[in-house]
Amino acid sequence: MAEITLSFEGKKFMWDGVEYDNEEKASSVEKQYSEKGFEVRSCREDGKVFLYTRRVVTEIEVEQN
Repeated sequence: MAEITLSFEGKKFMWDGVEYDNEEKASSVEKQYSEKGFEVRSCREDGKVFLYTRRVVTEIEVEQN
């Protein structure tokens, strides 16, 4: 099982909670995360691929009732 959080280059990344069986599927999901503005790192362990993501908040929207 993957670690919940890992640090890469001094930045904290969160595991997306999925164990990918192959590089192709992980790569496809990694692309989707990147398109949504996430930084993505991958790790391989015991034949599985784990994706870790992070996104810096650059804008906060506040709804007023």
